[in-house]
Amino acid sequence: MRVFHITPERSDALSEPPEALPPSGYLWLSFSRRAFEDAIPMLQRQLQRWAGAGLVDLHLSDLLNPQLPSHYEDTSWYDLLVFRRLAAGGGNGQNGSRPAQPEEDKPPPAGPLPASAIDTSPVGFAVFDRVLVTVHPEDCLVREYFAQRLSQQSRETDLRGSGRLPTSPAEQMLRMVNHMVDSYLELRRVLTRHFAALQAELLRPRSRFAGWHIILQSREALHRLEDTSEDQRSAIQEWIDALDEWPAAENAAGQRERELLRVRSKDVLEHIERVLTHVRRLEQASEAAVQMHFSAVGQRTNDIMRTLTVLTAIFLPLNLITGIFGMNFEWLPLIHKQDGFWIAVGVMAATGLGLGGLFWRKRYLGTRQSPD
Repeated sequence: MRVFHITPERSDALSEPPEALPPSGYLWLSFSRRAFEDAIPMLQRQLQRWAGAGLVDLHLSDLLNPQLPSHYEDTSWYDLLVFRRLAAGGGNGQNGSRPAQPEEDKPPPAGPLPASAIDTSPVGFAVFDRVLVTVHPEDCLVREYFAQRLSQQSRETDLRGSGRLPTSPAEQMLRMVNHMVDSYLELRRVLTRHFAALQAELLRPRSRFAGWHIILQSREALHRLEDTSEDQRSAIQEWIDALDEWPAAENAAGQRERELLRVRSKDVLEHIERVLTHVRRLEQASEAAVQMHFSAVGQRTNDIMRTLTVLTAIFLPLNLITGIFGMNFEWLPLIHKQDGFWIAVGVMAATGLGLGGLFWRKRYLGTRQSPD
């Protein structure tokens, strides 16, 4: 568990939760999922003191569930958002660790896209008026990133623009969600290189592609990614709808803060839309590559069958001639002449060359189609 007291001027890391809320700013309590399960009794008592009520039992189960999809729920005293992060996963695909960046000079992956390459572990947010409770996977880099960022911003003297500290739990929640969505850029690089390698293999001339299980597994990973992104979009859209229904702010500062939350929420939604667009573009590109592969295979098959048909058409008259002269009759034209063999060979050669020239002129033996 990590506890921070955040004000517009500074951020302080606390060793333990205070008994009462500070007079200004808000508290951020960050837990790993295992630590959150152990700290539920203490957290419920503290939330009762700070906000007058704790977390609902069903929401506690949601925060502890590592398989829960992204969704949003609200109560009269807090909002709950569960958001599955999209990033290139680590070794186990659950801890949210960041792998080494793929080098541009390395060959693209040729095997199936592993499930651990996509980390979709959920991060839970309970947003009170002056308290933010977050539940993360073990060793989640999102929590560490924002803890270091808050510490760095506290040491800066100029807190304008992007260096400004969050002014409310809702704003910090949106910043963390936006960071998780933006981390999709790393995953996009992995997916793009992987599917580019599959497309190159599918469209390689004279290739005998047999890794259809790779295509199926990769497309299944894309479908899971698309479902995750759609759940994210629905959760953020529900949050925006709930934000529009909040009571009107009493002063200009409150109105400006509300407008900032609305802008940040729409920005997150736009980033998720970009993720969905890219995933669907990859699906369309992979489908087009498969169709082009089958078209190329069909074209090669047609060329082979056309060549074999032309050769058969050339040799059919020759077989007819040899069959006639192979009949067991005493009297046949040219059969008793001294030069009859050479005449028959000449006729056969002329017939074969004539038919071959005719088919070549019609481009039946070439790679180009006949204009007529």
